[in-house]
Amino acid sequence: MKYSLHPMPPRNPDEGHRAATPLELLFDLVSVIAIAAAAVGLHHAIAEAHLVDGLIKFCAAFFAIWWAWMNYTWFASAYDNDDMLFRLLTMVIMSGALTMAAGIPAFFESLSLTLILIGYVIMRLGMVALWLRAARHDPTRRPTALVYANGIALVQVVWVGLWLLQPLPTAVFFGLFGVAVVLELAVPVLAERKQTTPWHRHHIIERYGLLNIIVLGETLLAASIALQQSTGAHFDIRLVHIALSALVILFSLWWLYFADDDHLHDKKLSQAFTWAYGHVLIYASGAAVGAGFAVLVDVVTDHAKISLLAGDYAVAVPVSIYFFALWLVRDRFVRPGAGQFVLPLFAVLVLIAPLALGLEGVALVTVISVVAHRAARQRLVA
Repeated sequence: MKYSLHPMPPRNPDEGHRAATPLELLFDLVSVIAIAAAAVGLHHAIAEAHLVDGLIKFCAAFFAIWWAWMNYTWFASAYDNDDMLFRLLTMVIMSGALTMAAGIPAFFESLSLTLILIGYVIMRLGMVALWLRAARHDPTRRPTALVYANGIALVQVVWVGLWLLQPLPTAVFFGLFGVAVVLELAVPVLAERKQTTPWHRHHIIERYGLLNIIVLGETLLAASIALQQSTGAHFDIRLVHIALSALVILFSLWWLYFADDDHLHDKKLSQAFTWAYGHVLIYASGAAVGAGFAVLVDVVTDHAKISLLAGDYAVAVPVSIYFFALWLVRDRFVRPGAGQFVLPLFAVLVLIAPLALGLEGVALVTVISVVAHRAARQRLVA
């Protein structure tokens, strides 16, 4: 019965045919709404030539969204029992994500934390409740669950304190923000040292891959906007080039992520943390690629204060980071020898491409990277 309460024992980490649930997919969709809001803020900041300010705010907002998503995802992999209370607490967490999304524009405009903080605390207190349930029904891992519950709750006190101290000088604000981020990141490290939670490897890989697909959808949206603009009264072939390049780059980034190389091939704790935490670079850069294409549309339609070359780099830089992040979390672990350096090499080449060939050069380099990455894999198998 889905409408009754059940115990929340640990899930079997070797359970067969474990797949994402409809509730988890809905959770992803809600999280991506917040990610889209952060990407829009980055897009407008770059277009208005406020790169540093926009980038810092984007990273801060993106961390809050990603961190809440990641914590819930790993918990659900270990303890999801799909009963009524689990569903309700998940929906509470989702309501927090929507509240955060509503507060992101004000954060970009004036560093207002109110709605973001309210949404974030709602999400995190929902996680505290879930961890307390796990502590009750999993006696073996009770110390781990209590470290999670207590650690998350204590860090929320820090966040609320940061909010109460407002307004602060920008440098002081982001310095204290960084301290709170470090404390958040430390909670799982401390908790898992007690005893590792029974997360399901294939389930986690699927969950991370699904979010990456949705995040890359930001680039599809930018391509659609470019095509829409190209049908206006003042046709510009460059908008068609932007749309086509967006599709080529999107398909290439997808292909590289879902290559034959095995994600998270080792459940060793140190590698699991590298893979789990390192994905923030993949997700943030994927969303930033979409923002970069939106900037290019503004440049071509004379709604931006930056040059076309700067717009090209608004795409090239996050693509380069995406390549590096894939090497960081996967290739360096599963590809021996020179083959592991394919993506770092193309991370450099994609930064050179705009100087020689513009946006089309970035698209060309990403396509070649897919071919080279695949060829290196085939030589390894052979």
